[in-house]
Amino acid sequence: MSGNPRDRDDLIQATWLYHVGQMSQEDVSRRMGLSRFKVLRLLQEARDLGLVRVSIEIGTSATLALADRLAARFSLENVLVAPETGGDDAAARRAVGQMAAGWLARIGREGEVTIGVGWGRTMAAMADALAGLRNPGLCFVSLMGSMTHATATSPFDVCLRLAALTGGRAVFLPAPFLADTPADAEQIRAQRMVREALCVAKAADHMVISVGECTPEALLQSTGVLTPDEVAELAAAGTVADTTGKFFTPGGGLADTDLNARAPSIGLDDMHRSRVTLLAAGQGKVRATRAVLAAGFVNRLIVDEALACALLEESGT
Repeated sequence: MSGNPRDRDDLIQATWLYHVGQMSQEDVSRRMGLSRFKVLRLLQEARDLGLVRVSIEIGTSATLALADRLAARFSLENVLVAPETGGDDAAARRAVGQMAAGWLARIGREGEVTIGVGWGRTMAAMADALAGLRNPGLCFVSLMGSMTHATATSPFDVCLRLAALTGGRAVFLPAPFLADTPADAEQIRAQRMVREALCVAKAADHMVISVGECTPEALLQSTGVLTPDEVAELAAAGTVADTTGKFFTPGGGLADTDLNARAPSIGLDDMHRSRVTLLAAGQGKVRATRAVLAAGFVNRLIVDEALACALLEESGT
């Protein structure tokens, strides 16, 4: 959008008339004296700029039944299943992000609430979809350190966007995602600013995390966070999942690798003390999701329908 005030006024007016005034594009065109093509372009620009956010409450008899079966199978307090999108993994992430945003909007109205957040594409999709939540009593805190690049999937960016959208505040963990050695990680955790951020994270009322599948397509590998030697080390240890800087084997145990001691992040005990919601999207996440669920610290699961079915099929229920 140009810096011309008239252009911005047209953008806002067209968006308001269409989404709030419930006018058709043709009605908006006549009302504003603009071509229909111009109106269409303004509406698309409003969506691209994040001025328009859609919130949808989702639930069908099929997904509700799947949710009940998953909750019983994995001993979870609550499960939410986003209906099948018929698309690829990116579509599944958007669907799970939409459902997670609806859940976050509900629990975020409880007054002063501290929410620990992880990182990843599904977490970013939740931030993209969040709408209708304003609460200055909210605090979003990163549960682990960050990467060298600023991306929409990083814990810093997710925290900042959620805080900006809700009027809350963001607390960052000023540390790298992985230290070079376990001793380096200990030194980083000993720093005052890191200690203070970890203290906030450990006391979080809720924690929202996603799961990585330890494959070449996963963010830790595709973005170069892990070196080829570290990838080989994880494979040798039978690692199938990661979350918040911890790496897991299929049975939910920590993999035998010093990488688990190199992340200056929260620990498993901290997650056991909080209320943890796991976001997972795409059938490729089935082994990784099962491993994190087997670790026993997840209270709530939000998944897409295809992954929900895959989880039940693999477990034989």
